[in-house]
Amino acid sequence: MIAKPNPEKNLFVLFYLNSIYPLGSGIKSYLSGKIKSCSFAKNEMVSNKGEVCNRLYFIKTGMVRGYFKSDSAEITTWIDSENEVFTSITGFFRNEPTKEYIQSLEETHCDYLEYEDYKYCLNNFAEMRQINRILLEEYYMLAEHRVYLARIPNAGNRLNFFIENLNPHIINRIPKKYLASYLAMRPETLSRLLKEKKIIA
Repeated sequence: MIAKPNPEKNLFVLFYLNSIYPLGSGIKSYLSGKIKSCSFAKNEMVSNKGEVCNRLYFIKTGMVRGYFKSDSAEITTWIDSENEVFTSITGFFRNEPTKEYIQSLEETHCDYLEYEDYKYCLNNFAEMRQINRILLEEYYMLAEHRVYLARIPNAGNRLNFFIENLNPHIINRIPKKYLASYLAMRPETLSRLLKEKKIIA
């Protein structure tokens, strides 16, 4: 990973956060001096199990996944791409060693805010408290979708749910073994279903 201050004054994150809730001049000035940029090569590890992930990432370009290991299998639990926010929930919000791995699936470019700076914003800027509430609502909604997805017994219906509710526009960018893992099906089953639906690039 390459990390560096953003010479463009972090316009990406400021526009992103301002689209969630209007930012005042004070928080804009503070964030401009605190947010940094980083890049990850394809398949590079962003965070490993047991580490404390103290960064909240904003994806400018690229894709990442979260997963855990069960015996020798990797179980993908989420996939994020452009204009989405990711971190380790336990690592970032609880300052505890994470239980998951985070890996880039493409060359990925992010801006990020470290936990102490995020906490400062929460304590000193009402706008960040509003943004925090909205982001938590989004996390709860996505978590609800994942719980529902995991309980759909039919593989074809799980794929349909993914297409209808989650990230259908990135389906051909996700390596099929990871998408199959996320959808709790064998890669051969996923390939067959994608061919039937004629959505393989």
